Amino acid sequence: MPKITIEPEIYTYDIDSGHHVSNISYIKWMEIGRLRLLAEVGMPVHEIEKFGFAPVLTRTEIAYKKPLYLGDKIRIELFLSKLGKISATIKFNFIKEPDEIVAEGEQDGLFFSLATKRAHKLTDEQRMLFAMYVIEE
Repeated sequence: MPKITIEPEIYTYDIDSGHHVSNISYIKWMEIGRLRLLAEVGMPVHEIEKFGFAPVLTRTEIAYKKPLYLGDKIRIELFLSKLGKISATIKFNFIKEPDEIVAEGEQDGLFFSLATKRAHKLTDEQRMLFAMYVIEE
């Protein structure tokens, strides 16, 4: 099963007062990854309304193992670790080149109906679009 990979640059505005990458940058990178996932399954965020639902975050967790600094090369791999009927969990690995995991993250999301303002149950077709990114660990 495929993983989505992003390779963000670390800029001076990513650095906090401790001289390493701020936690807010990790959150930003997770958002970029989620948007990439939606685009890959054919539901880019600027068009998602036509599907009648939107993903809404219900939980975000990050376990930091080692800091990142200006000049470090980072790769982020993400995939779905769970895909339910109305929810999904995305797993993120933050990898300092060449292959050192420096942080791990997870986000839970709920598929939310724009019409009813309640949980949206994915159709079989919608589940198939997401299913190719599911990797159970």
